Amino acid sequence: MDIHDFRRIALSLEGAEEGSHMGSPDFRVGGRIFATLAAAKQGYGNLMLTPEQQAMFVAELPDVFIPIAGGWGRNGATHVRLAATNEDLLAGALHTAWKLRVEKNAKAESRKRTPTTKSTARKRQKRRR
Repeated sequence: MDIHDFRRIALSLEGAEEGSHMGSPDFRVGGRIFATLAAAKQGYGNLMLTPEQQAMFVAELPDVFIPIAGGWGRNGATHVRLAATNEDLLAGALHTAWKLRVEKNAKAESRKRTPTTKSTARKRQKRRR
């Protein structure tokens, strides 16, 4: 697999669009990133997973999936070594990241639609400070 395969598979997912983040191609659904090609020069695609999903992928195939260094990696951002994967594996991994983003988007949207009581508004305001 290579960056062209990564792009093709990412864009085949429902509602996926290509954008750019800090000069690197990214893939979004509902305007939010689920994957990038920020490390394409090193032969990696990047997936935005949960830390738990990342741990499962890395435990299963440590030669293919690698946590990104630093805080992004601790939060689930994961390299996928493109040359070491195949079509089915890459499609499954991208689908996992896409599905997580779709679920997060739906959750955020439902919070926006929930009526706010005065006490809830005060709690939110305190958290922002």
